[in-house]
Amino acid sequence: MVLLSPDRNEYNDTHSLEYVKSCPECGSMELINDATRGETVCATCGLVITEKEIDRGPEWRAFNTEEKDKRARTGAPTSYTIHDKGLSTIIDWHDKDSYGRKISPKRRAQIYRLRKWQIRTRVHSSSARNLVIAMSELDRLSSQLGIPRGVKESAAVIYRRAIEQKIIRGRSIEAMVAATIYAACRLRKVPRTLDEICQYTRVKRKELGRSYRLIIGRLGVRMPVASPTDYLSRFGEELNISSRTQQRAAELIELAKEKGLTAGKDPTGLAAAAIYIVAIQEGERRTQREIAKIAHVTEVTVRNRYKELVKKLHLRVDV
Repeated sequence: MVLLSPDRNEYNDTHSLEYVKSCPECGSMELINDATRGETVCATCGLVITEKEIDRGPEWRAFNTEEKDKRARTGAPTSYTIHDKGLSTIIDWHDKDSYGRKISPKRRAQIYRLRKWQIRTRVHSSSARNLVIAMSELDRLSSQLGIPRGVKESAAVIYRRAIEQKIIRGRSIEAMVAATIYAACRLRKVPRTLDEICQYTRVKRKELGRSYRLIIGRLGVRMPVASPTDYLSRFGEELNISSRTQQRAAELIELAKEKGLTAGKDPTGLAAAAIYIVAIQEGERRTQREIAKIAHVTEVTVRNRYKELVKKLHLRVDV
């Protein structure tokens, strides 16, 4: 790719068209990219800005998804959620060649031995074996919790850093994976409580909290403070409450923050109490038991936070 200079008779190499934002002759931002001729032309003055551009697309054509998948020669993108990041090769278990024909028994025995050694070389160290177990547990737990892919990737990165710092050695893999998922949810502001994560693991809440504090302490992760407003949308959806009620609950929590009522309080309990108060005011009444079950807190917690908010903010609620 070359850049034609209008003032001097020389060529300037560029790596990408992203560097050419405007026409060097007239300053126009209207540039036309002609993929057939491999040129970029100014639509105002007609100056050829770049020529001999490289076509970075495939040399083949595909008219549907099946043809595209069949002709593509690239694999899946790399991912931290795979123990080898998806860069290793895999020998398929189907005893057929590339044309779909069955292979001979002698060749089949040879491929069986190759497949066995290929699996052994993929997992050749203790840390790799640890990652194989941990990433499968991460897949299972993230699927049951319904967390997004980005949070899952963040959890895998945190776990890999913990292995590099030798924090995992001698500790439960299941507990450390659950702790990294909780840490990733806190970092990405995707609300999940310790009790929710404990529902799908054999790890006790106390052990999960200890593992979480160990990871963020040893890795030096700066964790944002959990806010009650992060839980409102999820609790509201599960309780089938309107968006107006959720918005008013968020406004109520912001008012409580200004008055200093949220300091030292459990964010899930505050979110549950705010929803309970606003739902009554908006005519979408939900019982304390329903809200407590969704928020994974006790009815006593909802009742106590409700009384504090009503008393300190001078709210009028017709129970």
